[in-house]
Amino acid sequence: MNRDNLIDATVQFVRETLKNAEGGHDWWHIHRVWTNAKLIAQTENADMLTVELAALLHDIADSKFHGGDEEIGPRTAGEFLRAQKADAAIIEHVQQIIRHISFKASFDKVSFQSTELAIVQDADRLDAIGAIGIARAFTYGGFKGRELYNPEVKPNLNMSKEEYKNTTAPTINHFYEKLLLLKDKMNTETGRKLAAQRHDFMVAYLDQFFMECGE
Repeated sequence: MNRDNLIDATVQFVRETLKNAEGGHDWWHIHRVWTNAKLIAQTENADMLTVELAALLHDIADSKFHGGDEEIGPRTAGEFLRAQKADAAIIEHVQQIIRHISFKASFDKVSFQSTELAIVQDADRLDAIGAIGIARAFTYGGFKGRELYNPEVKPNLNMSKEEYKNTTAPTINHFYEKLLLLKDKMNTETGRKLAAQRHDFMVAYLDQFFMECGE
């Protein structure tokens, strides 16, 4: 299968698989990450096929929607790519990116690095901040039945990985526990530039939010 056909098949597979996904982790999230990954890759020396496949498949089976099974994403991606007769080295690289892309993976010791991971991770983090990030945070919070805001529940700034995975805290806390931290975790120069504006938008949003709360 040639490159363009493989990308097209992957797009179709992802769109079908995620057609009923939670709104913050649906096809349109994937599409935005894919678009931003291609943009960032223009200024990096990377294998574009690996970047595109990893961006398209990074949330094909997110563990938080599958009982916490952290291998279901890499496994699902690998099965699909093998069925498409993709190159074995690319399949392994895509699986490694999926294993290490998430914020919760940053709680563990870093065991894998690549330029392609850096690009796709930045693209994914960009979609977690700014206007889109705010919308996604409240969409997921509503999906989980979490409080919008509770001034009596303070953000936990020293979470363990398990605490992060199992939190039931109000959505506003998520800004302090993750979203506002992402700007300084970007890997690429392009990612850092794009993140700065989105970060400032979130800060302004929170100022407005707390003003309206009378704080």
